[in-house]
Amino acid sequence: MKDYYAVLGTESNASISAIKNAYRKKASEFHPDRNTSPDAPAQFRQVQEAYDLLSDEAKRRDYDENRRRSLLENPIETAQQIWTTYINKVLQ
Repeated sequence: MKDYYAVLGTESNASISAIKNAYRKKASEFHPDRNTSPDAPAQFRQVQEAYDLLSDEAKRRDYDENRRRSLLENPIETAQQIWTTYINKVLQ
């Protein structure tokens, strides 16, 4: 399960306006027309995917519920994913 909040660099309790602002910033940063990095298109797609999900109230509610359930049902796997995402974000 991807951590879409981490992809956008927001907290899980972020308002829709904060999510929109984070999306605009990240989309601009990773847009293939502006960023010539080979991994920019993939990162741009992840940002778009995160925004599509988090900007839709019903999808976001389902996603948040799924995150909560995953943490309770698979704590070790979830912790590994969280730390991997965190470390990757810190090392960028």
